[in-house]
Amino acid sequence: MCVGKETVLRSARGMRVVSLFAVGGLALSAAACGDAPEESGSGDSTTAAEKYTACMVTDVGGIDDRSFNASAWKGVQAAAAENKAIDPKYVASSAEADYESNLSQYVTQKCNFILAVGGLMSDATKKVATANTSQQFGIVDSNTGQSNVYPMQFDTAQAAFLAGYLAAGYSKSGKVGTYGGLPIPPVTIFMDGFADGVAYYNQAKSKNVQVLGWNKGTQKGSFTNDFVKQDEGKKVSDTLVAQGADVIMPVAGGAGLGTAAAAQAANGAFSVIWVDVDGCESAQQYCAQFLTTVVKNIPDAVKEAVLKGSKGETLASTPGFLGTLENNGVSIAPYHEFDSKVPADLKAEVDKLKQDIIAGTVKVTSAAQPK
Repeated sequence: MCVGKETVLRSARGMRVVSLFAVGGLALSAAACGDAPEESGSGDSTTAAEKYTACMVTDVGGIDDRSFNASAWKGVQAAAAENKAIDPKYVASSAEADYESNLSQYVTQKCNFILAVGGLMSDATKKVATANTSQQFGIVDSNTGQSNVYPMQFDTAQAAFLAGYLAAGYSKSGKVGTYGGLPIPPVTIFMDGFADGVAYYNQAKSKNVQVLGWNKGTQKGSFTNDFVKQDEGKKVSDTLVAQGADVIMPVAGGAGLGTAAAAQAANGAFSVIWVDVDGCESAQQYCAQFLTTVVKNIPDAVKEAVLKGSKGETLASTPGFLGTLENNGVSIAPYHEFDSKVPADLKAEVDKLKQDIIAGTVKVTSAAQPK
């Protein structure tokens, strides 16, 4: 356990789920705590006074969540690899009550840039940032409105729309499903896009593929009420499979691994669409179960923010960063082991749909979209 320079390691939640990234070289070891560049044996001779400290506070999923927190940390580390003056640190939150104290401790330590990971940290970040207006903050998946808090948000409904269309076209049963961890905007935006993608497929093909687990109109659906417990994810997906779903998209962080494990045990009876980080990189043992992933490009957004800050560039709440299909801030991952199983014409239709969304000829909407 490292505290402060100092960092507390835990595992727990996601939008968010475990992680050593096979691509990008994220190495989570004791060297990740405190002065990562110096302790990793980089030979960097930059003095402490010259360092630009980039300090990250995780959500309760912890640094090893194979998704949300891990991808943000990957971005911080990538920035540090490019600019040796950057000193990366993190502290893990074990409960939501830790957010404010963890952010405040980094203010006390005079970090140059303090990153809050996740929309659930919005209120705490706003409070601490309001009390420390000269301190530079950043936040993933929220916009607090404070001029000293740089927002990084993602229109994941666009990429989830593609995933919904793909799922509908790939399904043999005519039923697909999705469920979430909690009914919060960073979760429901995925589910809205997925449902609309299925609806678009039905309209284009005169089909009637059903979406189980989510109703966009009522904003009601299936939730684990947890981002950690895999048995809860399995329980929800078991219900969806029993109702006939043969493609399921969990938006539930670590809990979603329960669905991936169940798909593996079912020997192909149903497939999974992962979220946030390409599942074949972050949860390789389940790659054979992942039809694709709705990717949120947190690493690049965080890396760019940290690098800009280290160069003395202003990071303000306006305009912030908004990830879309057009700027590759969101996307769907390669089909990997499903590449030969997805019909060529369906692949072409998904590619065309992506271009139509970028061009604005197909509109994607969600009440949870960043404003």
